[in-house]
Amino acid sequence: LFLGVWGDEFSVLRSPQSVVFRDGGWPLPGERIPDVAALSMGFSVEDDLPWPGLGVGDWFNRPRATVLVTVKGVDKLTLPEKGVSYPIENAVPFSLDSVASAIHSLFSEETPVVLQLAPSEERVYMVGKANSVFEDLSVTLRQLRNRLFQDNSILSSLPLNSLSRNNEVDLLFLSELQVLHDIASLLSRHKHLAKDRSPDLYSLELSGLEEIGKRYGEDSQQFKDASQILAESLQKFADEMYNLYGGNAVVEVVAVKEFNSALNRKTRSVLQSTESDEDNPYNLAYEYNYDYAVVFNIILWLMIGLALAVIVVSYNLWNMDPGYDSIIYRMTNQKIRMD
Repeated sequence: LFLGVWGDEFSVLRSPQSVVFRDGGWPLPGERIPDVAALSMGFSVEDDLPWPGLGVGDWFNRPRATVLVTVKGVDKLTLPEKGVSYPIENAVPFSLDSVASAIHSLFSEETPVVLQLAPSEERVYMVGKANSVFEDLSVTLRQLRNRLFQDNSILSSLPLNSLSRNNEVDLLFLSELQVLHDIASLLSRHKHLAKDRSPDLYSLELSGLEEIGKRYGEDSQQFKDASQILAESLQKFADEMYNLYGGNAVVEVVAVKEFNSALNRKTRSVLQSTESDEDNPYNLAYEYNYDYAVVFNIILWLMIGLALAVIVVSYNLWNMDPGYDSIIYRMTNQKIRMD
């Protein structure tokens, strides 16, 4: 029933034992997908996530990497049964910028690997050690096309079936599969980065299957073959990334037929006020922050400790005998007697 109502799907292909995903048909709100990625890595989020699909897990052994692949143009992929899937409610565009910011703020000195890539849109974001690891990664459409016709590309080993090497739409789809293969291949040359204590983040957005559906139709043989090839390639990519990180990585796939709205990144002007009268016409209190209890306890017990310290010091000074308790008076008294 859930799949029939919402259609889109959030799947977990591989995950370590420290991250618990419960098997069930609980719908996941589309805007909370970044919070699931953050909580699975051990980071805190602003609002509680009342979603029973993610368990507590082991807080002292968090995953070393999170890989999230977004597939546009299909609401469900035929993935192996060893994973777990959940329907997505209200599929809206999302980004993992908040997760990347949390990684940078906590592990800035260790320069973790952060890679956000959308090959079809030529959009790439590399930070930290990703600049050196993936410096040879093809990111533009021209580079992707040239990469496909090299000797060690996936065209020599991938069964194309009804897909063609002479069609631009097919080449775009195949180039995205080439990117998946190259990411795992380049990372295998730097295996030491997968063993450090800083977590890594990979966010990939694939639109090639959506373009094939628009070009040939979703009932065409090309679309069916492309869906099968993509599902097999994603599972292979998930296994490779999982093994490179020693079984301590979370690999997730979001299959979305169509987003409900466009992605609007929130910006803020320096001269913008904190809150206008139009936003708060009834002079209501600010929204409750879950860090309030922590800050309140820190300030409360710190003030109590300082107050007790002042009382103890004041009592001892009041009852002090200058002739016996203070070395200053004692030395001064002996000097006077000698004179």
